[in-house]
Amino acid sequence: MKSKSKKARDTSGDGKRVKIEIYGEEMFEKMVTRSGNSGRVYLPPNWIGYRVKIIRMNIN
Repeated sequence: MKSKSKKARDTSGDGKRVKIEIYGEEMFEKMVTRSGNSGRVYLPPNWIGYRVKIIRMNIN
């Protein structure tokens, strides 16, 4: 299925920034914490079962 909207993506990891516009119901800004060999973000339990999108805000 093709998307009708144009999306800019940076999957190369070269640090290019893109503008992303999304619409939603609620937003949290949180830091990702270490969890074994991965990262983790805790969200409110009332978000269970909902679809979410994660956007990386900065490059370390």
